Amino acid sequence: MIPHFPPSWSFGRGVDGQNSTEVSFVLLGLSQYPRAQTAFFCLLLLSYTITLLGNGLILLLICSDRRLHTPMYFFLSNLSFLDVGYTTASVPQVLVNCLVSVPVISLGRCLAQMVVGLYLGVVECLLLAAMAYDRCVAIVDPLRYPVRMGPQVCLGLAMTSWLGGLLVSVVKTSCIASLSYCGPNILNHFFCDVSPLLNLSCTHMALTELVDFISAIVILWGSLLVAIASYVAIGRAVFRMSSATARHKAFSTCASHLVVVGIFYAATLFIYARPSRIEAMDLNKVLSVIYTVVTPTCNPVIYCLRNREVQASFRRTLYWSRG
Repeated sequence: MIPHFPPSWSFGRGVDGQNSTEVSFVLLGLSQYPRAQTAFFCLLLLSYTITLLGNGLILLLICSDRRLHTPMYFFLSNLSFLDVGYTTASVPQVLVNCLVSVPVISLGRCLAQMVVGLYLGVVECLLLAAMAYDRCVAIVDPLRYPVRMGPQVCLGLAMTSWLGGLLVSVVKTSCIASLSYCGPNILNHFFCDVSPLLNLSCTHMALTELVDFISAIVILWGSLLVAIASYVAIGRAVFRMSSATARHKAFSTCASHLVVVGIFYAATLFIYARPSRIEAMDLNKVLSVIYTVVTPTCNPVIYCLRNREVQASFRRTLYWSRG
């Protein structure tokens, strides 16, 4: 059942670009049933707490233990910091919305939430590609690994990811901010995302769609191709190894990253690169939960907490704290 809300929330800038009133949107959330909203609130709160604690622990261990000052853990620390920001940008607002009968968000807050989400989403795409390249160099060319993945190279890749994400998010959000909304502003989502917001616009969107298409080609598909090429090279190098122990060790160093890459890109590609005629907003919301909530929660376990080096660092940290 669609909630009823005052007419002043339904209309904003008309097609002539004039502001008749403040533009606001009603978020339908994850479910329209109160009992389901309560269950989602508890699950999201638990997931958010685990995300903060798990990624916070990883950041603490990597920063405090010099044994973990390697390119792989440098990128993992960037990813952990990103996961904390990613979930914080959306989950607290979703938790608040679960407690109110008609969750309303203004256009300004909606665009702010979108620009942060786009920014961190693009950064994650680029970071995952950089991490795939790092694992490729480590396995395919281990003798030159310290040179090819030196501190300056790692810092350059990280800075490119963060600055590239900022550029893409600002450009895309600026295009969306110039649109007008003149219909019932009901977002069938639990946070402000690009696709549901564009569906509510009543103005010509050729420039916005072109920017969205180009950014998807360059960032999403570009980073995915880098990751695929890296793992193809890794696969060839692993199968050429004569020792089964060496193959197992090489595969174990990149298996966790491959799992995360598969989950993240599968969900993201379906949402942002599917044909526009496919309308499946409920499925979109489920997939959005995967890459905004589930993946950041699982990343600490998949990447680090099952890693022997991280476990040893954790034990050393506990020993020092007790001493």
